[in-house]
Amino acid sequence: MITPRKILLAVFCAITFLLILRSFREPEVPGAPGYRPVKKISDEEKDALANPARKTPPQGRAQLPFGALPAAPLRERLRYQFPYEIENKFPAYIWQTWKYSPASFWFDEDLRSLEASWTEMHPGFTHEVIPDDTQQHLIKYLYGSVPDVFEAYDSLPLAVMKADFFRYLVLLARGGVYSDIDTSALRPAHTWLPEELDRTTIGLIVGIEADPDRDDWHEWYSRRLQFCQWTLVAKPGHPVLRDMVAYITEHALRMKRAGILKVGKMDKTIMEFTGPGAWTDAVFRYFNNPAYFNIQPGDKNITYEDFSHQTTHRKVGDVVVLPITSFSPGVGQMGAGDPDDPMAFVKHNFGGTAAVSTSLLRYTWE
Repeated sequence: MITPRKILLAVFCAITFLLILRSFREPEVPGAPGYRPVKKISDEEKDALANPARKTPPQGRAQLPFGALPAAPLRERLRYQFPYEIENKFPAYIWQTWKYSPASFWFDEDLRSLEASWTEMHPGFTHEVIPDDTQQHLIKYLYGSVPDVFEAYDSLPLAVMKADFFRYLVLLARGGVYSDIDTSALRPAHTWLPEELDRTTIGLIVGIEADPDRDDWHEWYSRRLQFCQWTLVAKPGHPVLRDMVAYITEHALRMKRAGILKVGKMDKTIMEFTGPGAWTDAVFRYFNNPAYFNIQPGDKNITYEDFSHQTTHRKVGDVVVLPITSFSPGVGQMGAGDPDDPMAFVKHNFGGTAAVSTSLLRYTWE
């Protein structure tokens, strides 16, 4: 027989259960739904030094036998070290790189307002600008358990290639938002997705860089539709990032062993090795990989046609593709809107910095 006392007891138990569940949820950055607080990378390293038992393995994983791990394929070692947990919130990191730290006298004055826009738009986020002389140290720290990745990074002969590789490496290991130093934030990252999209089903956000619907597109771009990698958002361990890191590592070490990992001797251009061409291919490989998608016989591959002339968000599995306006507003071509368009989130400032010359180098170097 149901009595008022039993009803009250049931309500009390239900409320208690919900409170217990909430206590296990990741804390969230105030005013930034879907993002959780993180430590500065320097604090993380200090903690690792102070607590050696917690330094390895990263991500709280159980230690594998020492004899087994090095023999495992690279992608499996990366999967082990940086597991992908889609249900978790995006880490509240803003990652950028430059020759000098913002605290340095040598930091370019025309970059200060751009860099500051990311901090101002993201209160509560950890904003890290990693200078050139620190990148090597950070990659060695993050990838100490996967030494061939560090060897590949350390062997790359050009700074632009290391800058490309760094963004994939840091997002695979720690996640968050990466954006080039010559970009400015127009809207906070937590507003880049519609409220109705469940963040626990999304692990990667990419934007369209180019959609040249013209016969001579190949004279200007490496792909008919190209995804940009000057701004990326990811949760740690995402399979596209893992594939990209493995791809660059394998080709870098192959060319190193062959003695051709040198300027003018490599058998891949920067665009096809570390740049947007290779990145675009990695995204499409993921979309068409039966290990991640239920692809039936006769199903059509996902191609550029599925995103050409896109004007709003498009979700494919756990990836959200943003239109060209989102990361390239104001370019005046390929259907891109203005910087005040509701879908404009990041502005890439292509003038007056060395970052621009490295962007152009991707298209001109052979």
